[in-house]
Amino acid sequence: MTPALIGIDWGTTHRRAYLLDARGHLLAEASDAQGMLACQGRFRPALDSLLQEWPEAGADVPVLMSGMVGAATGWQEARYLDAGTPLVQLAQQLVAVRDAPPGRRWAIVPGYCIRDAGGRVDVMRGEETQLLGALTLGHGDGWYVLPGTHSKWVRVDGGRVSALRTYMTGELFALLTQHGTLASVAGGAAPDALEAFAQGLTAAGGAALSHALFTCRARVVSGDMPALHARSYLSGLLIGAEWCDALRAPEPLRHVSLIGSAQLANSYAVAAKHHGCDVTVLDPREIYLAALNALGNPSR
Repeated sequence: MTPALIGIDWGTTHRRAYLLDARGHLLAEASDAQGMLACQGRFRPALDSLLQEWPEAGADVPVLMSGMVGAATGWQEARYLDAGTPLVQLAQQLVAVRDAPPGRRWAIVPGYCIRDAGGRVDVMRGEETQLLGALTLGHGDGWYVLPGTHSKWVRVDGGRVSALRTYMTGELFALLTQHGTLASVAGGAAPDALEAFAQGLTAAGGAALSHALFTCRARVVSGDMPALHARSYLSGLLIGAEWCDALRAPEPLRHVSLIGSAQLANSYAVAAKHHGCDVTVLDPREIYLAALNALGNPSR
């Protein structure tokens, strides 16, 4: 039960940390709102503060960090890998933190930059670690969907990232429900609004997104939809737009693996069923712990 590794999922707004022993067993965990935005200019003090919560973890315990901490606007930029680097080689690509105290092993997991056949570019940070965890647990090749502020659709082939598409679904939902025209009608939510969510999924495939979004307001002010259902309808529109785009791929989309919070995973699973797609839901915590074990023990 001796501490052997600290792993930190350091995102834009939140930070989640895990203390593991040499066998990868979880000893302790912590989470806070000390994400990248809150830690600008004070990343090292923020890490020191976190480490003080686990005095049993001595200076010889390495710290692995993934996510936006490695962005250009984070603590230290960890340059992107390309599609040629297999996910299982992430442990050999870790970037040492330059201003770590002498003798401390602090490192950042790099993200990926992927270009498609048409030269269009997309990037991800943090999701690569979750994908490594999925492969470590034996989930293999295929499409992975990681919903969130910036929802990621990732195709893994032969253990490599072969395709990547990012959708600003979560960010758009937050902006539209807090500012602008739709905020006045989508401020609340009813517990029985599943039908409205399904209607949003259907509407997403029938018009340009900018037009479909306005129908959210039109349906409320015309009396066709209760205002308390507008939020679920809007969610269906935005998530549905992702699926409509993904379904344009040349090969049929028959199965996806979802890695996300229970609430988001449920919404995306409903969308998958709506489009006749099978789903495997993976637990993000279990996935991340598996990734940490693989990164901390690459010879296993």
